[in-house]
Amino acid sequence: MAQQNRVALITGASRGIGRGIALALAGAGYDVAVNYAGNAAAAAEVVEKIRSTGARAEPLQADISIAADRARLVQNTLDAFRRIDLLVNNAGVAPNVRADLLQASEESYDRVMGINLKGPYFLTQLVARQMLEQPNDPAAMPKIINITSVSSYAVSVNRGDYCLAKAALGMMTQLFAVRLAEHGIGVYEVRPGVIETDMTGPVKEKYDKLIFDDGLTPIRRWGTPDDVAKAVVAIASGAFPYSTGDVINVDGGFHLRRL
Repeated sequence: MAQQNRVALITGASRGIGRGIALALAGAGYDVAVNYAGNAAAAAEVVEKIRSTGARAEPLQADISIAADRARLVQNTLDAFRRIDLLVNNAGVAPNVRADLLQASEESYDRVMGINLKGPYFLTQLVARQMLEQPNDPAAMPKIINITSVSSYAVSVNRGDYCLAKAALGMMTQLFAVRLAEHGIGVYEVRPGVIETDMTGPVKEKYDKLIFDDGLTPIRRWGTPDDVAKAVVAIASGAFPYSTGDVINVDGGFHLRRL
């Protein structure tokens, strides 16, 4: 273990928050399995950047909402790197159409839940089994990090499926934290706020006003993927050895109640 980098599997690592996490972990000494669903070119660009640092990286296509893809993703990671020391459940989608709660479709619900909740749940199950089977360094035990959202508690009635999935990921964090604690595997939730990515691009004007004019967040700026990545690196580095199941807010103070 001392002679090789630790290995991180990051879902949805080709763009946005996942890309930022992948690059930051590579800089912190991890080799990276760069999972992507459809954008092979973006994944290849991330892999090239990681390899330029001297770390190893592989682009691995998989739709985590599909059981066969999840199994293939884990096996391909092991084929490339032989172990998994960190799982970052980052992949997520917004509804294709932001529909009012009274008009939202079952098709949208199934898509969002499949990628944002079912996929991470069963991928974590697979990876946790692998973590228990592989030899691990007691001083650097494996970790699992779930990327959620302030939408886990902040209500948006035009994307109820997204809010439900993120709220459930918070409970999933606690469930796996309790189950894996006896084995020394920490499980954590990183909860971003308004982060400037492709996903938030269509609502940029709305959030510009909320942040800069209306004071939505005490820290008056957009969050960046790098902000989230720094929190992930801190956890991955072992900075919280007596913690598990915890929430790290990366939201500019949005979660603070103010009068």
